[in-house]
Amino acid sequence: MNENNQDVLEGKTVELTDDTFENFIKTHKIVVVDFWAPWCAPCHMISPVLEEVVSKYPGVILAKVNADDNPKASSTYYVMSLPTIIIFKKGEPVENIVGAVPEEVIEEKLRWVTKTL
Repeated sequence: MNENNQDVLEGKTVELTDDTFENFIKTHKIVVVDFWAPWCAPCHMISPVLEEVVSKYPGVILAKVNADDNPKASSTYYVMSLPTIIIFKKGEPVENIVGAVPEEVIEEKLRWVTKTL
């Protein structure tokens, strides 16, 4: 995938795997990655909040990684607790959010990351 399909992905949630993770974050400007698991109640609580916040930022893509099914991506970025949200900019992690945090926390970090584009 490349920036040519950026518009197609905006507003959608992309499921990433160990096989697709690295290439995806490196070929998109800003990707918010939600590391989650099906059994994680806080993960289910934060998911709609995350979708709403990310939808306010053009050019930002939301991706989800099931940490149980994708241990390589999770361990590469030291995901120890769920949910963990990592914001990547040009393929590099720039912000890390652990736990089900208030919407304002996500909004603040995303505002900072997009401001420095």
